[in-house]
Formats: sequence, C-alpha cells, structure tokens
Amino acid sequence: MSGEVLAFILYFVAMLGIGVWFFLKSKSNSEKDYFLGGRQMGPWVTAMSAQASDMSAWLLMGLPGSILAFGLGQAWIGIGLAIGTALNWIIVAKRLRKFSEAAGDSITVPQYLTNRFLAKSSALKIVCAVVFLISFTIYVASAFSAGTTVFTTLFPNLNPTLAMVIFAAIILIYTFLGGFKAVCWTDFLQGLLMLVALLAVPIIIVCTKSLDTAALSTTYSYIENGKTVECVFTPNLFAAGWKEIVSGLAWGLGYFGMPHIIVRFMSIEKPSMVKKSATVAIIWVVITLLAAILIAYFGRMLLAEQLLTTGSQKLVFIELARMLFPGFIAGILLAAIIAASMSTADSQLLVASSSFTSDIYKPLIRKNASDKELLWVGRIIVLIVSVVAFFIANDGGEGAQAIMNMVENAWGLFGAAFGPVILLSLFWKRFTYNGAVAGIIVGAVVDLGWLLWLSSTGIYEILPGFIACLIVAVVVSLCDKAPSKEVLAIYETATAKDSDN
Repeated sequence: MSGEVLAFILYFVAMLGIGVWFFLKSKSNSEKDYFLGGRQMGPWVTAMSAQASDMSAWLLMGLPGSILAFGLGQAWIGIGLAIGTALNWIIVAKRLRKFSEAAGDSITVPQYLTNRFLAKSSALKIVCAVVFLISFTIYVASAFSAGTTVFTTLFPNLNPTLAMVIFAAIILIYTFLGGFKAVCWTDFLQGLLMLVALLAVPIIIVCTKSLDTAALSTTYSYIENGKTVECVFTPNLFAAGWKEIVSGLAWGLGYFGMPHIIVRFMSIEKPSMVKKSATVAIIWVVITLLAAILIAYFGRMLLAEQLLTTGSQKLVFIELARMLFPGFIAGILLAAIIAASMSTADSQLLVASSSFTSDIYKPLIRKNASDKELLWVGRIIVLIVSVVAFFIANDGGEGAQAIMNMVENAWGLFGAAFGPVILLSLFWKRFTYNGAVAGIIVGAVVDLGWLLWLSSTGIYEILPGFIACLIVAVVVSLCDKAPSKEVLAIYETATAKDSDN
C-alpha cells in the first residue's frame, strides 16, 4: 500500500469516527441539537467550520489553476470573497446570533425570517425552504462530482462511480449520525488541514527550489472544445478590466444570504464569542487565499509547460504536492482537496434537511411531531438528498452538465434574494414582513433575468439582483403599515446591551 493511499484511508477513518462519536455521545434527541448543535459551538469551531463550509475545492484547484493560466487579474473573486467574509463576520454574525434567539429561538434562516416579524403565514418559510432544498441538492451533486474528480485524478484506476459512492457514503454517514456537531467538528479539522496544506507548498518551494521567472512571460496554449486557449500570464492585479474587478468584488455580497454559512452564527454558544471567531475566520481566509495565489505564481514557474499545454492547470496543487513531499505527507496534503469538497457538501446537506424538517414537515405535515420524530425525519432527508444528488452527479449526459453549470449561479441567487433581507432584518426597525417577501421575490427574479438575458454585459448577476432586492424591500416596507409593538419588542430585545449572554 502506497503512502498516499494510507494517508487517505486514515483521513476517512477519522472523519467517520467523528460522526460515530457524536452519535454515541449525544444525550439529546432534540431537533435543535441535531441541526444547530444546541447553540453550544465554541469560537474556534464556529469560525473554522464556517470557512471550511464556504471554501470548496475551488480554493485548491479552481483559483490556483485560473491564476496560473491567466494571471493575477483572476484573483479578484478571491479578494471579493475575503472582503465579504470580513464584513459578514463584523456586521452580521453577532446580531444574527442575538436576533435568532430573540425571534422564537429560530434554528433555520427561513424560520428566523418568519419569526422575526411574528408572521402567522408560513408562506415565506415554505418558499425559502423549497428553494433551499432544491438548490442545495444541486450544490451537493456538484460537491460529489468535484470529489469524484479528485479521487480519479489521484487514483486513475478507480472506477468513477465507485469513487463517487465512497465519497458520498463517508459524508452521508457522519452527517446522518452526528448532525451539526459532527459537521462542525469535521469542518474544523478539515479547515485546519486546508490551511496547513496551502501553507506547506509555497513555504517548501521558497526553501528548496530555484525559480525561473521566464515562464511568467511565456505564452502557452491548449485546445478546449475545438478552440485554442491562450494562457498569457498578467502579473498586474489591475490588468483586469473594470467589469471583471466589479464582478469579482460583487461575489462578496453573496455571504449575507448564504444559509450554510450564516447558520454558523446562530450556533455559537454566546454572542460575546463572535469577536474571537471573527478574528480566526478572517485570518484564515486571508492566509489561505494568499497561499493559493502563491501556489499559482510558483506553479507557473515550475510546471507551466507540463500543465498548460494540456489544459490541466487545475491540477497545479496536486502536482506540486507530489513533487515536493514524500508519499504519505503528500497524501495528507492532497486529502485537503477532498476535505474542501466534503466540508461544503456536509453543511449543505444539513441545511437542506433542517429547512425541510423545521419549515415544511413540522408546520404543514405533523404539527405535533415529537423531537425524536423530527430528528429522524431530518436524517431521512439527509439520506434522500444524498441519493438524489448522487444520481444527478453520476449522470454523464448533457442534463447533468446543465445542472452543474447552474450551480455556479446559485451563489448569486442566494446572495441577491436573501442578503439584503437579512441585513435589513438586523439593522432596520421599520422593516416589515411584506417588505421581506417582496425583496426576496424581486431579488431572485432580477438575478435570474439578468443571468438569462443580460449576462453578455459581463456584470455578475448578483449585483443588480442585490440592488433590486434592497430597493424594493425598503420601498414596500415604507408603504406598509409600521410593525406592531410585539415585532418592535423583538428588535429591542435583540439589540439590548444585556442580551449578550
């Protein structure tokens, strides 16, 4: 057995062990414990799990590969994500933790938005839950596909379907058994692994390799879909056009409406812990993004001809790890790519499950369902979503490709539809339920409309969608009657100085 294979086996045994541990250890059978960890997550686990669930294999494959091929101008999405991460932790995290508890001890984003306005109607909660369930099923399918790609790259003789089964089964087991705590702790460890892996490669290169800058100015090319792609490296960050810069920065807006990330804010044990979590999270994001850029920069000098003549730039991290480290250590570093995919998929599985269980099953199907029943319904939904996602990802036809392409736009849809509504719910006392509903609908419609008919403008659809949602939510709220005293009381309770417990 090679060192790489041994490292992978040990890694997956550790992940499964965490799920089994929390299943056996758990003394609570409550819905809140399974989906939100009983609001007992510490600052380090909260921070690292939030960031690991955010950054998928894109951080180790997509971003370095794009920069290696086309230059530093490709880093603007990463810059936008870093700014968005910082603003989300600084502006949203602590207030959402307080508001979610003040608003009926909400455990999901749709539930929070409904309880925040003491709405008797379940319409908003149901619409949000359905969108979450569909979108996250597709997201999970994408993660399964990415994980399979890594498996088959590292183990060329492994059947792709078998690779996907293994990858999906491991995620399913520890999410099914351990719930939110297992997901957070596995994401915490996977976040550490990603950090170590991203730092180790550029540090070893600087210490051991002599670098030839000639490769930076050399043009390489490869054939993709019958067309020649020219790989010209631009060392100037500002060489990108204004549309690319604006669109890259606009990615940061998505964080304010991203359910699988902001639900971490709701789970932290005390609002006072958010400051430490924010510090850890922001430092993690900045370091990992800078490391990914350095990997691409050094990779261009060491592996440009090998990778760019075949269009294999996304493998730069894999090839550098194998070049620089012995088998077992390389296997641990390469497990970081799997960790990135797993930490995203498990979080999305749990959010999709919690949205269905808390926002559809309990209010519409079984109002008197016990905690134990809701717990097992949640686990069954995790299983169903995983199975559906598996078949979507395993479909090699054009349909699967079309769905996977839609995933790239789901970030924009979430950010445009929910981002402004979350912000207004936290900072504007006059905000109303009707304003929230109108904002979500208009934000989603504008985002999708821009994607379908105006994407040729080069402007990322989240930007017009976000602006439209914000304007409509404000205008409708101002035209609506003022919130009741009871709704205002929720705002006052959440913003009171002594609410930090």
